[in-house]
Amino acid sequence: MEVSVHNLTKTFGTLRANDNISLRFAGGQIHGILGENGAGKSTLMKLLSGFLRPDGGEILFEAKPVALGDPGAALRAGVGMVHQEPLDVPGFSALENLLCAAPRWALPSRIEARNTLTVLAGRLGFSVAPDDPISALTVGQRQQLEIIRLLACGARALILDEPTTGISAAQARSLFVALRRLASEGNTVIFVSHKLDEVAELCHTVSVLRAGQVVGEGQMGVPQPQDRLLKMMFGGGDHTPAPRETPRRGGSPAVPSAWRLEGITAREGNLVLAGLDLDIPAGSVVGLAGLEGSGQQILLRLLCGQIRPSAGRLRMAGADMAGASPAIFRTCGVEYLPADRLVEGVVGPLTLAEHFALLQPGGMIIKRHAAEDAARAAIAGYDIRAVPDSPILSLSGGNQQRAMLAMIPENTRALVCEQPTRGLDVASARAIWGRLLARRDAGCTVVFATADLDEILDYSDYVLVFFAGRVSRLLPCAELRVPRLAELIGGVGFEAADGRAKANPQ
Repeated sequence: MEVSVHNLTKTFGTLRANDNISLRFAGGQIHGILGENGAGKSTLMKLLSGFLRPDGGEILFEAKPVALGDPGAALRAGVGMVHQEPLDVPGFSALENLLCAAPRWALPSRIEARNTLTVLAGRLGFSVAPDDPISALTVGQRQQLEIIRLLACGARALILDEPTTGISAAQARSLFVALRRLASEGNTVIFVSHKLDEVAELCHTVSVLRAGQVVGEGQMGVPQPQDRLLKMMFGGGDHTPAPRETPRRGGSPAVPSAWRLEGITAREGNLVLAGLDLDIPAGSVVGLAGLEGSGQQILLRLLCGQIRPSAGRLRMAGADMAGASPAIFRTCGVEYLPADRLVEGVVGPLTLAEHFALLQPGGMIIKRHAAEDAARAAIAGYDIRAVPDSPILSLSGGNQQRAMLAMIPENTRALVCEQPTRGLDVASARAIWGRLLARRDAGCTVVFATADLDEILDYSDYVLVFFAGRVSRLLPCAELRVPRLAELIGGVGFEAADGRAKANPQ
């Protein structure tokens, strides 16, 4: 299915997100869309999939102009989009999600929906079963279910917005195999990313956006030097990851604890973390490494009061916080930066200025001018591609991430982050880590989890490794390299690093 756009334009207030874009995506191919955060990639994809309406230009399916009033109209025409945050209902099973999200004409009965889900999952090599509860699925599996739903509804062109963000390497490989199969069957795949290596591995063609405009196109079969693509994305200069400029912390027994866990037992879903004794040094960065679902999320949520332990003590500054609410943790200076931005982090329809208004002290009186000033300061300080009256939902994922970090008070004592650079390009990720390391140097403790081993080793002072229901002791990062960390995650030589925590499925 051929998809094309001609002079497509979309503005948000004074921000020109798409500026006279013209592109063509042929059927039977995988097309890469590259660009830094805020380049206009997500806006363009939302226009193609009916989530937004253009202010100018036209969209064509099979060379015929179409007017897309909503995502349903786009899907009926054959185009569906997989968002960074999967669209599903946590309390439902996979089958129930498929039934509630698909029109009756696509899946007229529960039996047919079950058969469709099973057949498509098997055909694409996906690990989703009809009766799996959504709450037990990983981000990668929820993404697989969304692809199945779109195909079941007749999609012949799939748009994937930063699909490898927040999923494991194995799930990314499985996704690539499925996308190649779909393209070989004549479908169109539009793969939006900022990761050059993934686009080079997967895509037939590539288009580069910068500041809302197309600045380059090419065939990936022809060698495309990464330096050339980077210059198109960022406008020139050296954009390789910067070396760590601040010295690592670690190793000193005199460092006080930010958190002290004594005999902690906690459960989330079917996973139990038991017998955890741990001191997390104040003023340090601690990276959590392991396969998804190995217990990292339990520890993160324990440290900010999102879940409460069933046994043991969780001490901060000598006080036992084991039964405290998230609000009490925040009063004590602990902030949480979630991976699922739109569900746990921000209120999508509210503007950036309105978010800062919500953070104002003083009860029911809102100081609008002060909120707008705070939003402008955040935009300048964190390079957020927005204006104060931009709805958070209209921002790219990376800009949403920067906005969330900008809202965290400067006097925060401890920051718990789940995938802090999720969906960010290399320059934006470096900027975020510059901010986080500055907070650490001011005394803030940062604990974060990510599937990116390079990120863990580049920025951590200590590492905790989670493997097969076990948690390592606190490992000084200076002693680790990627091959060794990968071995520990896979269980090779883990006994030598094993701590006393046990996380057991029950």
